[in-house]
Amino acid sequence: MTAPAAHPGRRLDGKVAVVTGAASGIGRAIARRFVAEGSAVVGGDLDMSGLAALEDELGDGFVAAPGDATAEEDQAAFVATAVDRFGRLDIAVANAGTGHLAPIVDHDMADWQRIIDLCLTGVFLTVKHAGRAMRAGTGGSIVTMASLNAVQPAAGMSAYCSAKAAVAMLAEVAALELGPAGIRVNAIGPGLVQTGLTAPLWSMPDVVEDFVDNTTIGRFAQPEDVADLALFLASDESSF
Repeated sequence: MTAPAAHPGRRLDGKVAVVTGAASGIGRAIARRFVAEGSAVVGGDLDMSGLAALEDELGDGFVAAPGDATAEEDQAAFVATAVDRFGRLDIAVANAGTGHLAPIVDHDMADWQRIIDLCLTGVFLTVKHAGRAMRAGTGGSIVTMASLNAVQPAAGMSAYCSAKAAVAMLAEVAALELGPAGIRVNAIGPGLVQTGLTAPLWSMPDVVEDFVDNTTIGRFAQPEDVADLALFLASDESSF
Protein backbone atom coordinates (compact mmCIF):
# COMPACT_ATOMS: atom_id res chain seq x y z
CA MET A 1 0.00 0.00 0.00
CA THR A 2 1.28 3.46 -0.86
CA ALA A 3 0.79 6.76 0.92
CA PRO A 4 -2.48 8.64 0.21
CA ALA A 5 -2.87 10.28 -3.19
CA ALA A 6 -2.20 14.00 -3.42
CA HIS A 7 -5.15 16.37 -2.92
CA PRO A 8 -3.83 19.95 -2.91
CA GLY A 9 -5.18 22.05 -0.07
CA ARG A 10 -5.18 19.35 2.61
CA ARG A 11 -2.69 20.19 5.33
CA LEU A 12 -1.24 16.68 5.79
CA ASP A 13 -1.49 15.70 2.15
CA GLY A 14 0.24 12.37 1.53
CA LYS A 15 1.80 12.09 5.00
CA VAL A 16 1.89 9.00 7.24
CA ALA A 17 1.19 9.12 10.98
CA VAL A 18 1.17 6.87 14.03
CA VAL A 19 -1.24 7.79 16.84
CA THR A 20 -1.27 5.89 20.15
CA GLY A 21 -4.46 5.69 22.17
CA ALA A 22 -6.33 6.21 18.91
CA ALA A 23 -9.52 4.31 19.74
CA SER A 24 -11.21 6.96 21.88
CA GLY A 25 -11.18 10.52 23.17
CA ILE A 26 -8.40 12.83 22.04
CA GLY A 27 -6.64 10.10 20.05
CA ARG A 28 -9.77 9.33 18.06
CA ALA A 29 -10.32 13.03 17.30
CA ILE A 30 -6.71 13.33 16.12
CA ALA A 31 -6.98 10.25 13.90
CA ARG A 32 -10.17 11.59 12.31
CA ARG A 33 -8.69 15.03 11.72
CA PHE A 34 -5.44 13.69 10.28
CA VAL A 35 -7.25 11.41 7.82
CA ALA A 36 -9.55 14.27 6.79
CA GLU A 37 -6.44 16.36 6.09
CA GLY A 38 -4.86 13.73 3.84
CA SER A 39 -2.71 11.60 6.15
CA ALA A 40 -2.70 7.84 6.45
CA VAL A 41 -2.97 6.95 10.15
CA VAL A 42 -1.82 3.83 11.97
CA GLY A 43 -3.76 3.77 15.23
CA GLY A 44 -2.36 1.88 18.19
CA ASP A 45 -4.63 0.84 21.07
CA LEU A 46 -5.78 -2.11 23.17
CA ASP A 47 -9.44 -1.27 22.48
CA MET A 48 -10.19 -3.59 19.58
CA SER A 49 -13.81 -2.49 19.15
CA GLY A 50 -12.81 1.17 19.10
CA LEU A 51 -10.16 0.52 16.46
CA ALA A 52 -12.61 -1.49 14.37
CA ALA A 53 -15.14 1.33 14.50
CA LEU A 54 -12.51 3.79 13.26
CA GLU A 55 -11.53 1.45 10.44
CA ASP A 56 -15.17 1.27 9.35
CA GLU A 57 -15.53 5.05 9.57
CA LEU A 58 -12.24 6.15 7.99
CA GLY A 59 -11.70 3.41 5.42
CA ASP A 60 -8.32 3.01 3.75
CA GLY A 61 -6.97 6.08 5.50
CA PHE A 62 -6.83 4.27 8.84
CA VAL A 63 -4.97 1.08 9.78
CA ALA A 64 -5.66 -0.53 13.16
CA ALA A 65 -2.59 -1.71 15.06
CA PRO A 66 -3.73 -3.49 18.23
CA GLY A 67 -1.10 -3.25 20.93
CA ASP A 68 0.01 -1.95 24.31
CA ALA A 69 1.71 1.45 24.42
CA THR A 70 3.74 0.32 27.45
CA ALA A 71 5.28 -2.63 25.56
CA GLU A 72 8.35 -1.83 23.50
CA GLU A 73 7.70 -4.58 20.97
CA ASP A 74 4.20 -3.22 20.32
CA GLN A 75 5.43 0.34 19.91
CA ALA A 76 8.08 -0.87 17.47
CA ALA A 77 5.31 -2.71 15.61
CA PHE A 78 3.19 0.46 15.32
CA VAL A 79 6.06 2.19 13.54
CA ALA A 80 6.94 -0.87 11.46
CA THR A 81 3.32 -1.11 10.30
CA ALA A 82 3.44 2.47 9.04
CA VAL A 83 6.73 1.97 7.23
CA ASP A 84 5.77 -1.42 5.79
CA ARG A 85 2.33 -0.27 4.58
CA PHE A 86 3.16 3.22 3.38
CA GLY A 87 6.94 3.37 2.95
CA ARG A 88 7.78 5.94 5.61
CA LEU A 89 6.72 7.75 8.79
CA ASP A 90 6.22 11.51 8.94
CA ILE A 91 4.21 12.08 12.14
CA ALA A 92 3.87 10.39 15.53
CA VAL A 93 1.46 11.38 18.29
CA ALA A 94 2.23 9.89 21.71
CA ASN A 95 -1.28 10.26 23.09
CA ALA A 96 -2.07 7.14 25.15
CA GLY A 97 -2.58 7.90 28.84
CA THR A 98 -4.83 7.64 31.86
CA GLY A 99 -5.09 8.88 35.43
CA HIS A 100 -5.60 7.57 38.96
CA LEU A 101 -6.89 9.29 42.08
CA ALA A 102 -5.23 8.47 45.42
CA PRO A 103 -3.47 10.37 48.22
CA ILE A 104 0.29 9.85 48.22
CA VAL A 105 0.32 8.15 51.63
CA ASP A 106 -2.31 5.64 50.46
CA HIS A 107 -1.12 5.23 46.87
CA ASP A 108 -0.83 1.60 45.81
CA MET A 109 2.53 0.88 44.18
CA ALA A 110 0.93 -1.07 41.34
CA ASP A 111 -1.30 1.88 40.46
CA TRP A 112 1.66 4.28 40.62
CA GLN A 113 3.67 2.09 38.26
CA ARG A 114 0.73 1.65 35.88
CA ILE A 115 0.33 5.41 35.44
CA ILE A 116 4.08 6.03 35.07
CA ASP A 117 4.37 3.18 32.56
CA LEU A 118 1.57 4.45 30.34
CA CYS A 119 1.85 8.22 30.68
CA LEU A 120 5.66 8.49 30.66
CA THR A 121 7.35 5.30 29.50
CA GLY A 122 4.80 4.87 26.72
CA VAL A 123 5.60 8.35 25.44
CA PHE A 124 9.33 7.60 25.61
CA LEU A 125 8.80 4.46 23.52
CA THR A 126 6.85 6.36 20.87
CA VAL A 127 9.56 9.00 20.65
CA LYS A 128 12.30 6.36 20.53
CA HIS A 129 10.88 4.25 17.72
CA ALA A 130 9.30 7.05 15.70
CA GLY A 131 12.52 9.03 16.03
CA ARG A 132 14.53 6.14 14.63
CA ALA A 133 12.25 5.81 11.61
CA MET A 134 12.14 9.55 10.93
CA ARG A 135 15.90 9.90 11.33
CA ALA A 136 16.34 7.25 8.64
CA GLY A 137 14.01 9.20 6.35
CA THR A 138 13.55 12.91 5.77
CA GLY A 139 12.59 14.03 9.27
CA GLY A 140 9.12 14.65 10.65
CA SER A 141 7.08 15.78 13.63
CA ILE A 142 6.55 14.08 16.99
CA VAL A 143 3.75 15.37 19.22
CA THR A 144 3.61 14.27 22.85
CA MET A 145 0.61 14.71 25.14
CA ALA A 146 1.56 16.43 28.39
CA SER A 147 -1.09 18.22 30.48
CA LEU A 148 -1.99 21.33 32.38
CA ASN A 149 -0.99 19.12 35.32
CA ALA A 150 2.61 19.18 34.10
CA VAL A 151 2.77 22.59 35.76
CA GLN A 152 -0.32 22.73 37.98
CA PRO A 153 -0.51 20.27 40.89
CA ALA A 154 -3.72 18.44 41.72
CA ALA A 155 -4.32 16.75 45.07
CA GLY A 156 -4.64 13.00 44.70
CA MET A 157 -3.00 12.97 41.26
CA SER A 158 0.66 12.52 42.19
CA ALA A 159 1.45 9.83 39.61
CA TYR A 160 -0.32 11.60 36.76
CA CYS A 161 1.13 15.03 37.55
CA SER A 162 4.64 13.60 37.93
CA ALA A 163 4.40 11.67 34.66
CA LYS A 164 3.07 14.63 32.70
CA ALA A 165 5.74 16.99 34.07
CA ALA A 166 8.32 14.44 32.95
CA VAL A 167 6.71 14.24 29.48
CA ALA A 168 7.15 18.00 29.07
CA MET A 169 10.87 17.71 29.84
CA LEU A 170 11.22 14.58 27.70
CA ALA A 171 9.87 16.57 24.75
CA GLU A 172 12.49 19.27 25.33
CA VAL A 173 15.34 16.76 25.47
CA ALA A 174 14.03 14.91 22.40
CA ALA A 175 13.73 18.20 20.50
CA LEU A 176 17.40 18.94 21.22
CA GLU A 177 18.55 15.47 20.20
CA LEU A 178 16.37 14.99 17.12
CA GLY A 179 16.19 18.54 15.79
CA PRO A 180 19.44 18.26 13.79
CA ALA A 181 17.85 15.34 11.90
CA GLY A 182 14.90 17.53 10.88
CA ILE A 183 12.55 16.10 13.51
CA ARG A 184 10.40 18.51 15.49
CA VAL A 185 9.24 17.44 18.96
CA ASN A 186 6.54 19.32 20.85
CA ALA A 187 4.28 18.73 23.85
CA ILE A 188 0.63 19.72 24.10
CA GLY A 189 -0.68 20.61 27.57
CA PRO A 190 -4.49 20.29 27.50
CA GLY A 191 -6.58 21.42 30.42
CA LEU A 192 -9.91 19.77 31.13
CA VAL A 193 -11.11 17.88 28.05
CA GLN A 194 -14.52 16.19 27.97
CA THR A 195 -13.86 12.54 27.08
CA GLY A 196 -14.99 9.15 28.27
CA LEU A 197 -11.91 9.03 30.48
CA THR A 198 -12.76 12.29 32.25
CA ALA A 199 -16.52 11.59 32.47
CA PRO A 200 -16.43 10.91 36.26
CA LEU A 201 -15.39 14.52 36.85
CA TRP A 202 -18.79 15.70 35.63
CA SER A 203 -20.34 14.04 38.68
CA MET A 204 -18.34 16.59 40.72
CA PRO A 205 -19.61 19.96 39.41
CA ASP A 206 -17.35 21.96 41.72
CA VAL A 207 -14.27 20.40 40.12
CA VAL A 208 -15.45 21.26 36.61
CA GLU A 209 -16.36 24.78 37.69
CA ASP A 210 -12.89 25.28 39.19
CA PHE A 211 -11.28 24.25 35.90
CA VAL A 212 -13.53 26.56 33.90
CA ASP A 213 -12.91 29.47 36.30
CA ASN A 214 -9.18 29.07 35.62
CA THR A 215 -9.59 29.49 31.87
CA THR A 216 -9.68 32.80 30.02
CA ILE A 217 -12.53 31.80 27.69
CA GLY A 218 -14.88 30.25 30.23
CA ARG A 219 -15.25 26.71 28.95
CA PHE A 220 -13.64 23.30 29.04
CA ALA A 221 -12.25 21.66 25.90
CA GLN A 222 -13.55 19.06 23.48
CA PRO A 223 -11.20 16.47 21.92
CA GLU A 224 -11.41 18.33 18.61
CA ASP A 225 -9.81 21.39 20.23
CA VAL A 226 -6.71 19.33 20.98
CA ALA A 227 -6.83 17.71 17.54
CA ASP A 228 -6.67 21.18 15.95
CA LEU A 229 -3.40 21.93 17.73
CA ALA A 230 -1.98 18.49 16.94
CA LEU A 231 -2.81 19.13 13.28
CA PHE A 232 -0.82 22.38 13.28
CA LEU A 233 2.17 20.74 14.97
CA ALA A 234 2.05 17.82 12.52
CA SER A 235 1.77 20.03 9.46
CA ASP A 236 4.50 21.86 7.57
CA GLU A 237 3.04 25.09 8.96
CA SER A 238 4.94 24.38 12.19
CA SER A 239 8.26 23.77 10.42
CA PHE A 240 10.01 26.28 12.70
